[in-house]
Amino acid sequence: MPCTEEEGIGIGRVVAKVAVSKAIYAIDKPYDYLVPPELEGQVLPGMRVAVPFGSGNRGSDGIVLSLERQEENTPTLKPVLSCLDDAPVLDEKGIQLALWMRERYFCTVSDAVKAMLPAGMYFALRDSVTLVPGLEPEQIWDLLSDAPAAARLAEMLCCWGGSGDVTQIHTAFGAKDPTPAIRVLLDRKIAVLETSAQRAVGDKTERLAVLNMPAEEAMELVTSRRKRAPLRYAVTELLCTLGAASTKELCYFTGASPATLRSLEKSGILTLEKHEVLRRVRVEDVEPAGPVELNQEQEAAFRGLDRFCLRGEAGAALLYGVTGSGKTQIYIRLIQEVLARGQTAMVLVPEISLTPQLLRVFASHFGELVAVLHSSLRSGERYDEWKRVRSGAARVVLGTRSAVFAPLDHIGLIVLDEEQESSYKSENAPRYHARDVAKYRCVQHRAVLLLGSATPAVESMYQAREGRYRLFTLSQRFNQQAMPQVRIVDMKRELRAGNCTAISAELRRELACNLERGEQSILFLNRRGSSRMVSCGECGQVPECPRCSVRLTYHSANGRLMCHYCGYSEPLPPACPSCGGRLNFIGVGTQRVQEELEALFPGIEILRMDADTISAAHPHEELLSRFQKQRVPILVGTQMVAKGLDFDNVTLVGVVDADLSLYAADFRAGERTFSLITQVVGRAGRGEKRGRAVIQTYTPDNDVIRFAAGQDYDSFYEQEIQLRRLRDEPPFRDILVLTASGPNEAGVLRVCTRLRQFLERELPKLPDQSFRLLGPAPAVIARVNNRYRYRLTLVGQDSRPLRSLIAALLRAVRQDRESRGTSVFADLNPMD
Repeated sequence: MPCTEEEGIGIGRVVAKVAVSKAIYAIDKPYDYLVPPELEGQVLPGMRVAVPFGSGNRGSDGIVLSLERQEENTPTLKPVLSCLDDAPVLDEKGIQLALWMRERYFCTVSDAVKAMLPAGMYFALRDSVTLVPGLEPEQIWDLLSDAPAAARLAEMLCCWGGSGDVTQIHTAFGAKDPTPAIRVLLDRKIAVLETSAQRAVGDKTERLAVLNMPAEEAMELVTSRRKRAPLRYAVTELLCTLGAASTKELCYFTGASPATLRSLEKSGILTLEKHEVLRRVRVEDVEPAGPVELNQEQEAAFRGLDRFCLRGEAGAALLYGVTGSGKTQIYIRLIQEVLARGQTAMVLVPEISLTPQLLRVFASHFGELVAVLHSSLRSGERYDEWKRVRSGAARVVLGTRSAVFAPLDHIGLIVLDEEQESSYKSENAPRYHARDVAKYRCVQHRAVLLLGSATPAVESMYQAREGRYRLFTLSQRFNQQAMPQVRIVDMKRELRAGNCTAISAELRRELACNLERGEQSILFLNRRGSSRMVSCGECGQVPECPRCSVRLTYHSANGRLMCHYCGYSEPLPPACPSCGGRLNFIGVGTQRVQEELEALFPGIEILRMDADTISAAHPHEELLSRFQKQRVPILVGTQMVAKGLDFDNVTLVGVVDADLSLYAADFRAGERTFSLITQVVGRAGRGEKRGRAVIQTYTPDNDVIRFAAGQDYDSFYEQEIQLRRLRDEPPFRDILVLTASGPNEAGVLRVCTRLRQFLERELPKLPDQSFRLLGPAPAVIARVNNRYRYRLTLVGQDSRPLRSLIAALLRAVRQDRESRGTSVFADLNPMD
């Protein structure tokens, strides 16, 4: 536990327990560092510090976990070099969360802390070797007469002005390791190792001019010299009106120069101060909203959820409502009540594209109390929004997965909208799920976790029906409008009728009708690019990525074949490189659909929204705003358009290829397909006009397609939960996947085999022995960027003994010389 100020007073020395960022998983633990007397009282738990680490004492940053007093006769400790923060960046609950993530997600404490803090707060540490002042060159050569490498290094440092960066020294030494030479200089007191830190993003400040005396006195001082110094008079006059203003604005509006302001400061009329400026995410054209009106069904759900929140205990609830049922209005009403009780709230969404529209809604209700956090913000904006949250200026946080770590205090409610989405699961260390982190934070703050969706995750609905979650249901749309009329089109019949395009005759007619009526349409296809692959019609050869075991996708926009995994690309050859045969284009992507629509409807604007069209220069909000305000007739997109969007004039949705994700090698394939189709169909008819949807498929009799067309989640759930029970899949058992990757396939397979042998020996010793161990087997994509990937799959019950066993296994692999070059990581209940 962190020390209080009173506990810190006593006999002995102050020792900081530090989680060092350079410590890899195999050696990740709290390290003891001595807090020098000059830093006592400055170093606090939750603060980042610079410390020497390893045999070379290279500088590293770390987070202080706790402080304690130790006797003077305890072993010699390395000292803390400096404080990197002015105040703790994590409170006690934040430190507990980082330690919990380390245990649950098999990551280091540093990995957890980096996930919790905005990227702008990361530090870049620079180690430099500096010669001790006062030593003459002759003295240095005498001291190093028996160490030629160290003498060479000292000569380099003299040429560099007495100091050199460690990276610069390594470059100068070439293939030879300079570490022994550096150690000789340090041991013989010829040089010192210094560590400096630079943060990725600094605080933004501006110079502020503040009136330093009563306005009448100030004007008296400048009026007498008005003709000789008109600029001094103009600045003083404006400042007397405003009281304070930025120097930039004063100079702009009066034509004065900084020298004029400095002369006024010398006269005592004003003072120049530095003032912090927060980089804000601006919301345009937002007027305050009126009271939220709920229909009878929404009001019942709100009352029940509000009573649940009033208990003051941690808990979870599922709000299961059809698309367009008005779940957002319930979120807003609940947050209003939570804020009125002096608490804070958080709303998470699965896609960055959903934040602009939702931000406008929330800003209209909560104004400056809303902060937005997601990875597409500029580093400075994200850092400053984080500061607003930490200071308490913002009490409602809206964002994507990483916003679950927002430094809110007194949390009363956390909402996960579209909670079934796989994007809530991180694919990089730490491999956390936002839902699990939100549960932990709700326990810490005795808050309520609200999961909202029209197609809840099978695991969440199971927990609700088992009584572990409270269940609230919305069965009708908010405006009492009927659900969209859905028609299923058999694409095999289209082929037999001679239609080889991606657009069926049925969908073409419906699009034409919408164009005539001035209504908008959304077409969904979850594959970017033009064609899934290119094949030779003569020899059948398919271009593949030289670095990954995947076929290249053709992009007509740039005429190149591209890999969507490593980014490799090459120009489309005019003919087959092997036999010179003609190339055939197989499958369709969003680019191809856009081209076919432009050919079918000449002169009609078609917008496309996928990873190729979204960039920092053209973000989601720009494209969606254009679609809404300019009433662009047709929007084609990937899953970015499948959920959360609310446009009154959209009356038609087309699912171009409903089978695309249905037969993936993943037990969640059916659930993911059902959810995507149901969600995108729900984008139609959200205004006063009834919506229609056309689902194109090659398997029209598939149960998942039929249930999605009928918006029948309950029937889908009943069928899916039976399959999960039979196959021992979540929610009945957990799946833990161990993935080994490396440049040598035989070496990766050898490591996996040894992992299996270890697990076969140790698993029977655990309390729960009912485990199934599968593999090693290649991953779905066996090679990515020249690294081979094999997996072991463990089916069983997640427990602390099991996680301890896996953690010990991962540490052993990292320290095993025979496993060098092969990395191994564990992922609990992965989403791919």
